[in-house]
Amino acid sequence: MLLGRTLTIYFSGRFIKAIFGLFLLAMALIYLFDVLELVRRGGDREGFSILRVSIISLFRVPLLLEQVIPFTVLFGSIAAFVGLSRALELVVTRAAGMSVWQFIFPAVTVGLVIGLLSVTAYNPAAVWMQHKSEEIAAGLFGAEQSLVLQTTEEVWVRQDGLDGESVLLAKQLLNGGETLLGVTIFTFDRTGTFRERVEAREARLGNHIWYLTDATVYTTDADPESYSQYEISTFLTATEVRESIGSPESISFWKLPKFIELARNAGLPAYRYTLQYQTLLARPLLLVAMVLIAASVSLRVSRFGGLGKMILGGILAGFVLYVLTELTKDFGGAGIIPPIVAAWAPGIFGVLMGLTILLHQEDG
Repeated sequence: MLLGRTLTIYFSGRFIKAIFGLFLLAMALIYLFDVLELVRRGGDREGFSILRVSIISLFRVPLLLEQVIPFTVLFGSIAAFVGLSRALELVVTRAAGMSVWQFIFPAVTVGLVIGLLSVTAYNPAAVWMQHKSEEIAAGLFGAEQSLVLQTTEEVWVRQDGLDGESVLLAKQLLNGGETLLGVTIFTFDRTGTFRERVEAREARLGNHIWYLTDATVYTTDADPESYSQYEISTFLTATEVRESIGSPESISFWKLPKFIELARNAGLPAYRYTLQYQTLLARPLLLVAMVLIAASVSLRVSRFGGLGKMILGGILAGFVLYVLTELTKDFGGAGIIPPIVAAWAPGIFGVLMGLTILLHQEDG
């Protein structure tokens, strides 16, 4: 038998307020530190202003906060359980004959709903805002753009074209791989002999051509020459560019399946993007695991004391799951283990761990 409707709504509200409060606190702290970091890196740049940096940070913080969601659910749930226990509300619930499984049901439901909303609504909105922050920040941080905004991998990409092979590096990727900023290209002729090095402020992908803006061309037998417009042939597609250079986190949940299909049709492995998609699908299960772990480290303590041990237990449990998640992501992103296994393993492990501890504590 589940809790009554009124009690379920009340308990759910307590958990929502605790989790949302921690989320807002994390948002404020991350925003503050992010603004200070952007001010430090871009304070002496042309086009810098406090308003511009504040807007850049405001638009990019939501995507950064995605990594914090599991921990806000974990510690928010612990705070809610402790609050209910200190107000003797859990004691009264137990005295009414309710089991632990009944009064953690609202918390599990809240975790599941938060997980679903974070994947289907929050993630697409956060990715859209991240793209807007990239557009606002374009050109502000120069060569450090990819390091500061964390949207581009530092990877050299080999490409072929009508004029021969070339090797490309970009500092920032925009428009799904169709626009690159801070571009360096080494070109070779058909015999593999080095021909020129081209550095450009911007590159736009056309029909088998990179259109470079504000380019400087360096050769071994002549002085550098500057061009307002320059062209280099390529057989790369926007999908191949994004697969090689772009960050998987910069694609929204709803667009990932199409991108994965395009990458596979182009003969690319797409491990990182498949892993990102499966990780998002598995997030509701991971948040349910966080709720169960919170219950396992707080309910027993609420009856026998030991707040410090409870907090330490929650931190250790969260750390174990975080390490497991990062390890499986590394293996899955490299194709060592299937991405679906890498994505779902932490959530399954967390649920089993929480259920095992609760069964041991409550039912012996």
